[in-house]
Amino acid sequence: MTNNQLRLTLAAATMGWALDAFDFTLFLFAIPQLTGNFNFGTGFAGFILTCTLVCSAFGGLLFGVLADKLGRAKMLSVTILIYSAASLGSATAQNEWQLLIWRCLLGIGMGGEWATGATLVAETWPAEKRNKALALMQSGWAIGFIASALLSLYVLPLLGWRYLFAFGALPALATFWIRAKIDEPMEWQIHHARTAHVAPKDARSLLDSMTLQLGALFDPRWRRAFLVATAMVACVMFGVWGFFTWLPSFLATPIEKGGAGLSFFKSVNWTIALQSGAFVGYVSFGWVADFLGRKRAYALYVVMAAILAPVFVHQATSGANLILIGPLIGLFGHGHFSALSPMLSEIFPVHIRATAQSTIYNTGRGVSAAAPWLIGAMAERYGFSGPLIAASGFFIASAVLATLLPGPSSQEQPSS
Repeated sequence: MTNNQLRLTLAAATMGWALDAFDFTLFLFAIPQLTGNFNFGTGFAGFILTCTLVCSAFGGLLFGVLADKLGRAKMLSVTILIYSAASLGSATAQNEWQLLIWRCLLGIGMGGEWATGATLVAETWPAEKRNKALALMQSGWAIGFIASALLSLYVLPLLGWRYLFAFGALPALATFWIRAKIDEPMEWQIHHARTAHVAPKDARSLLDSMTLQLGALFDPRWRRAFLVATAMVACVMFGVWGFFTWLPSFLATPIEKGGAGLSFFKSVNWTIALQSGAFVGYVSFGWVADFLGRKRAYALYVVMAAILAPVFVHQATSGANLILIGPLIGLFGHGHFSALSPMLSEIFPVHIRATAQSTIYNTGRGVSAAAPWLIGAMAERYGFSGPLIAASGFFIASAVLATLLPGPSSQEQPSS
């Protein structure tokens, strides 16, 4: 690929991930209005988030297989269309159950986007630049989160949550650009040309193909890597979804109810500061990984996140302290995600790479889906501080599991 094609591919994957974050995190800022409008508590809000993540696990499994069979760029466009339509549908919800259904559909599209975009970048960028390229792609989450925070700051007080979710349909426009500009990776095209005669022709053959693809992950050559990586991702995601999902609500909740007692305006601004640190964390990880190695860099980031999370919770009522701690917890608490695709893409061969990455990432996400509900339910009874600190302990478990991951596959290396 030419340098221009490489940049376009990276831009498409980064855009998809940013828009994914944009649509998902709009809900986090709308929670106070939604609970008042539909008369449910943080426990049910957490349940909606949990269901969204469970559905994202299913979507990830589905689109990981489809990306291996039908193409990475094509499925990237499809997943963006799905979560954009679901955000628009969320704006029409007349009760909490309709809202739940639309957020579940959003989860399906959200789950497929990461694996298709990350695999697209991993297979197009040369090995010596892959760390930095995937780190830049991962930074899209912080960009999308900041965009949703800024939009919420102005739309929620003036127009309300329905208009906020309606803006979530805008990412659909990106699909026209992606389909026009982005080609499938050459490595996938070569493999697809060799296997086109066995491509699924109907729903039954597609189901059989999916079963074979998923079954290949338990081949003795890949089984240990698959199980360890899945446990590692599940632990880090439990920490992330348990801790960061509730931070906007924690910051805006009165102190007497277990929160930080900040105004909505201040809570959104501190969320932006935290996500600005996350952006630096995503981007910096590629350079740190080149210096320390991916596993050591990953362990450093998640251990620092575990140390800083309790400090952030205890200092949340002090704006002066948050100036320093907020961006740091964002940096270390999110930057480690830039390690996942480079580590996973080198463990598995091309014919199951998207399936493996998507299955690991989204099974981990599915297992960790209990975190938002659990933290929300506990916050109703005990306030946010204790549950948020407990969730951060899962970062340590993930660091330990990272040391058990095998090295790059000796069966088939990713192309450079």
